[in-house]
Amino acid sequence: MTRHETRECAFYILFEMQFQEETPEALFQIAEEIEDLPISDAVKEMVNGVVMHQAELDEIISAYSTKRVLNRIPKINLSILRLALYEIRYDVQMPMNAAISEAISLAKAYGYQEDISFVNGVLGNYARDHAEETGVESHA
Repeated sequence: MTRHETRECAFYILFEMQFQEETPEALFQIAEEIEDLPISDAVKEMVNGVVMHQAELDEIISAYSTKRVLNRIPKINLSILRLALYEIRYDVQMPMNAAISEAISLAKAYGYQEDISFVNGVLGNYARDHAEETGVESHA
């Protein structure tokens, strides 16, 4: 499974979690039972990481979303932003620009044109404010 495929599967689970009152583990099991998504350890790690840091990620999204409050952001965009910010902050192997490019790719695939601009704007503003951070510090 490629990194892109892993991210996409994690995105599906994170998006589904916004509609279901299920734990990530329950959704992993459902996906595996119906053979809908390949659930690897990497997918589980991404999803669980986003869930564990969701409050912090949502604070960042709120701070950088100048036109929409958190509960008015479409669920697709929220899932994409949470995943991208998690990767930027906690995955030392993921360069910030790559995480942003992948988020925009997901927005293009699953959102509307204005969603692409919104995701790019939020992540771009975050990146400008944190461009000087390198190494472990940028992932804290």
